[in-house]
Amino acid sequence: ANRSPELTLQATASSEVKQDTVRISLSAEVEAADQPTAGQKLTAMLDDVAKRARDTKGVDVRTGSFNVWPNSSSGSKVSKNAGWRGQGEIILESKDFAAAAALASKLSDKTAISNISFSLSREVREAEERKLLKEAAQAFKDRALAASNAFGFSGYRLSKLELGGSGGVTPMPRMMGAMAKDASGGAGFSADVPLEAGDVTVSISVNGTIVLQSVSYTH
Repeated sequence: ANRSPELTLQATASSEVKQDTVRISLSAEVEAADQPTAGQKLTAMLDDVAKRARDTKGVDVRTGSFNVWPNSSSGSKVSKNAGWRGQGEIILESKDFAAAAALASKLSDKTAISNISFSLSREVREAEERKLLKEAAQAFKDRALAASNAFGFSGYRLSKLELGGSGGVTPMPRMMGAMAKDASGGAGFSADVPLEAGDVTVSISVNGTIVLQSVSYTH
């Protein structure tokens, strides 16, 4: 018997959605004469900053990176008396941009902003993907029927389906002028500086293989 021809198709639906979550990384630095002391000082500083931060309603607080390394002198050589340096991060995440900005400003006496990024919350992304899935599925069915008719067939049946999606985090420059302070203590972050989230593209793609048929098929 002749084998029915197969056709591979793709349909995509996408939309622009305003990112609703901000992530601010705060960096803290310490110096000490030896490695254990540097680690202890850094831990104590991060614990203190985190404790002050956790009182803020609507802002999630967690620790990030933690590194201790020897200071170098005269190029790459390490001197016994050069001391040690430690650097760690406290990460603030919130849907309330104003609250996150105010907290970052409050903590600028001990920390500097090392990174700011925006993202879409899971619940908003999933709701948007559900809406887009319906659109992509309908577009796939319309395209499949049109392709069947174009090749002289009256219908099709589904043989294989795959779903895909995309949409990511938008980073901002690592050090942001008025939004950052250097290790010696600069202007610091200002809560009056607005955090502007951009749009992110959320997309759903439907990839599938159909079998062309010469009789109508109900979907």
